[in-house]
Amino acid sequence: MARTRDESSPLFAGNAAGTLRLIVYLALAVVLMVLDHRNGWLWRLRYTASAVVEPVYRLAGLPAVGVRTMSVAFADRQWLTEQNQRLREDLLLANAKLNRMAAVAEQNQRLKELLDTQHSLELNVQLARVIGVDLGAYRYQLTLNMGARDGVRPGQPVIDAHGVMGQVKEVLPTTSVVMLITDPSHAIPVVIERTGLRTVAYGSRDGDQLALPNIPLAADVRAGDKLLTSGLGGRFPPGFPVGEVASVAPAATGMFQVALATPAADLDRSEDVLLLHDQAEPDGPPAPVTPMGPPGDLAPGAASAAAPKPVTANGGVAR
Repeated sequence: MARTRDESSPLFAGNAAGTLRLIVYLALAVVLMVLDHRNGWLWRLRYTASAVVEPVYRLAGLPAVGVRTMSVAFADRQWLTEQNQRLREDLLLANAKLNRMAAVAEQNQRLKELLDTQHSLELNVQLARVIGVDLGAYRYQLTLNMGARDGVRPGQPVIDAHGVMGQVKEVLPTTSVVMLITDPSHAIPVVIERTGLRTVAYGSRDGDQLALPNIPLAADVRAGDKLLTSGLGGRFPPGFPVGEVASVAPAATGMFQVALATPAADLDRSEDVLLLHDQAEPDGPPAPVTPMGPPGDLAPGAASAAAPKPVTANGGVAR
C-alpha cells in the first residue's frame, strides 16, 4: 500500500526545508569526520563512552562468566579427585609390593639360616613348610606339607634354625602332624650346657615355656643356662639347642627345684622347618657279637692249635 504524502519522512520531504535540513546534516557529518581525522575528537569521545559503558558490559556478562567458572571448577575438581584416587591406588600397590618384598627377604633369611644349619652340622635333613597351626587348649601342634609319600616317619625330630621344635606325631599320605616341645604331653631329655646336669624338660600348660620339675636341690642351675638335647632315649640327637633357663625356684614339696625355660626355636614364627633323618641310636646293651670260626683254608693242625681251650671250674685254662 503506497504511503500518502503526509506519512513520508520529514527528512526526505519534497519541500525546500527538508532539502536544506539534509544539506546541513551532511555538512555536519563532513565537519565531524574532518575533525575526527585531524584531532581525534571522536576517539576521545568513544574512549570516554567505553569507560562509562564497560561496567554495564561486565554486569551483563556476569552470568556467563559465572557459569563458565563453575563448569571449569567442577571439571578441575573431578579431575583432581580422579587423580588423587589413582595416586592413592598406586601408593597402596607400592606399599603392598614393598611389604611383599620385605616378607620375601625375611623368608629368604630364614631359609638361609636353615641351610647354614644343615651345612654346618652336615645333617641329612628334609625341608618342610608349615601349613597349619593348632594352639588349642593343652594342645600345641603344627601341620607340615610333607607326609608318608615324602618319607616322613613318626617320631622324626623337627628343628628350625635356632633349635628343637618337636617331633612328628602323626603321618598322613601328604601331610604330617608335629607335636611341639611345649605341648603338656611332651618330654625331652636335656643337659645343662654349663654344668652337664642331665634332666627332662616337659611342656607347660601355657604353651610357651618348658618346665624342669626334677632338679635336685644341690644342683647348680641359674637363669640364663642353655639347655641342649642329651641324646638319651635315642629320639633326639645330642647337642641341639632346646631352650634357656628363665627362672629357678624351690618346688612346693621342698624336695626339688623347679626351673622354667624359654624354647630356643621360633615355635610361633617359623614357616619352614627341617626334618631330621639321621636319628641317634637308642641307648641300651650292645648287640651280641656273632661268633666266628677259623677260616676254611687253614690246615687241621693249625685249626686245632687255634681252637679255644676249655676253661676249668676254677676259671683256669685246661692244659
